[in-house]
Amino acid sequence: MLIDELKKASMEALKNKDKDARAALSVVINKYNLASIEMKAKGKQIADSDLIAIISKTLKELADEKEGYAKVKRLDRVEGITIQENTLKVYLPKMLSEEEIKEEILKLENKSLPTIMQHFKVNFAGKVDMSLVSKVARTL
Repeated sequence: MLIDELKKASMEALKNKDKDARAALSVVINKYNLASIEMKAKGKQIADSDLIAIISKTLKELADEKEGYAKVKRLDRVEGITIQENTLKVYLPKMLSEEEIKEEILKLENKSLPTIMQHFKVNFAGKVDMSLVSKVARTL
């Protein structure tokens, strides 16, 4: 499972004294553990797709944090957050390009926006930026 890879990378970062990579990995592992507990309480099992969603959300949070540090010219923190982002991006699947999204939309019989969004949410969760899907769908 993907979580095992993250835990192994976290241990490597600890051994290498890479505090930025370790921080990013620890945050994701902790969020995963919390989500796992919540899912077990509901009688469900957590999956890699849930972990990918956690990583994506964490990357968005890091981007917001980096933007804030850039505004106050804390370049040392901006650099650290960039390292954290690069550490986490490795674990995300390859995202669909605009062209691939367009091809997938053209294959659908019903090309209404809600149908398109639902199709991508169900079939490509974690592999596509939903705002990009919306943008492409509106241009067709």
